[in-house]
Amino acid sequence: MGDSITLKSRFDGFELSAYRAAPNDARRGGLVLVQEIFGVTDVIRGLCDGFAEDGYEVIAPAFFDRQAPGYESDYTRDSMMQGKALSEAAPWDQVQGDLQAAIDALSGPVFVTGFCWGGTAAWLAACRCEGVAAASGYYGRRISELVDETPKVPIILHYGKTDASIPLEKVDEVAARHPDVPIYLYDAGHGFVSDRSHDYDPDAARLARLRTLALFSRSGGGRGEV
Repeated sequence: MGDSITLKSRFDGFELSAYRAAPNDARRGGLVLVQEIFGVTDVIRGLCDGFAEDGYEVIAPAFFDRQAPGYESDYTRDSMMQGKALSEAAPWDQVQGDLQAAIDALSGPVFVTGFCWGGTAAWLAACRCEGVAAASGYYGRRISELVDETPKVPIILHYGKTDASIPLEKVDEVAARHPDVPIYLYDAGHGFVSDRSHDYDPDAARLARLRTLALFSRSGGGRGEV
């Protein structure tokens, strides 16, 4: 459904690839969709295609292109360790510049969503990037690193109650520092949106998606308005 494009980072001018999916019907807005640590996989491309069916023009940048061009992996433990290392080698200022390039490539209103590492990137975009209307972050473990930063636009966060990688104390810390940010807890583990994850939970994924689409609609994403 989608195609490949190139973005020029606002951080250092690096050219990174991205997957782009366009809506077939009236356009609601633009959406930057941020990958998990596994890269721009078929799971991520499928999520892009799904949001395109909902009326969004979606761009999913390949944030690891500097270290590993075209990186895609499976969900094995070895791949998890490799993806974790790649994500930790990407400083947040660099991620911000890459995000801004994707935002700038879309006409507004522009939204951001992300999963796992991308959930933290969605928080980063809401706090630092220009031209964002709203954001939705899924199980962003590293938001605690950026908890002192305040979102400039509406954002909602989604976490699994049984996520072993994100203790609920970390979620409570975000809630305490940002009481105005809606935080939703689901009876699920980490990665509950991905049907390739052993924690996949279709009911939680569906509810989180509905909440995300409702936020985007409230924040200017009305079909046919742009």
